[in-house]
Amino acid sequence: MNVVRKVITGRPGVVIILTTAFLTSVYIADWNRAIPRSSGLSGIYEILKGFSQPDFSQEFLIVAVQATWTTITFGTSAIFLALVIAIPVSFLASGTLFRSFVVRITSVSVVRMFLALVRSIHELIWAWILAILFGFSPMSGVLALAIPYGAILARVFADFLNDVPQPPLRALQSSGASNIQTLLYGRFPSAYKDMLSYGFYRFECCLRSAAVLSFIGLQGIGYQIEVSMQDLQFGQVWVLIYFLIALIVSVDWWGSKLRRSLAE
Repeated sequence: MNVVRKVITGRPGVVIILTTAFLTSVYIADWNRAIPRSSGLSGIYEILKGFSQPDFSQEFLIVAVQATWTTITFGTSAIFLALVIAIPVSFLASGTLFRSFVVRITSVSVVRMFLALVRSIHELIWAWILAILFGFSPMSGVLALAIPYGAILARVFADFLNDVPQPPLRALQSSGASNIQTLLYGRFPSAYKDMLSYGFYRFECCLRSAAVLSFIGLQGIGYQIEVSMQDLQFGQVWVLIYFLIALIVSVDWWGSKLRRSLAE
C-alpha cells in the first residue's frame, strides 16, 4: 500500500497522470471545430492592423489612465479585504491555536474543507451570485474577488505556518508560552516573509481578475477593452493591453524589490 501511495504521489505518478490526461484530451477533442473560418482571417488582419496603429491620442490616453486607476483601486481593495479574511482564518486552518489533538484535527478538517469549497468557485461565479444580492455594483466586484482570494490565501498561509521550524517553537513553549503566544511570536514572524511574497503574487492575479470583471460594474481596463472591441477600435484595445501589461510588470517589480529587501 505504501509503495502504491509513493508511486501516485511521487514524480513518476504525476508524470503518468498528466500524460494520461493530455492524451485523453487529445483523443476526445473535436478537431473539426479547429478549422479557421474565412471571416476569422479578416478579423486577425484588423487586430494586427490595430497593433501597428495604436491610438495614442491625448483623449484616449486619459481614458486609459482612468481605467487603469480604477482597476488598481478595485484590485487593491479586494486584496486588502482578502488579507483581512485570510490571516485569522489561516490560524484556524493551521490548527496551531489548539493543544487538544481532537479539537485541532476538527478545526483543520472543517476549515480546510470550507476553504476548498469557497475557492473552487470561480470569481466570475461569485460575481454572478453577489450581483443577485447587491446588484451590478462595484461592491459586488470587490467581494467577488475578495472571497475566493481570501480562501486561497488562507489555505496557503496555513501551510506556511505549519512549515515553520520546530526548535524555536519548542523553546517558546518550554518557557511557558501559550499556543496563541507561540503563534504570534514564533510562527507568524517566521512565516510572514513567505506570506508577504505569496500575497504580492496574488495581488498581481487579483489585478488581472479585476480587469475582466466588467459586466458587474467594474469599469476598469476590462470594461474599456470591451467597449473598444464592440466599436472595432483595435488600436484602442492594444493601448489598453499595453497599460495592463505595464501595471502587472510594475507590481511584479515592486514585489521583487520588497522580497529582496526583506531577505537582506
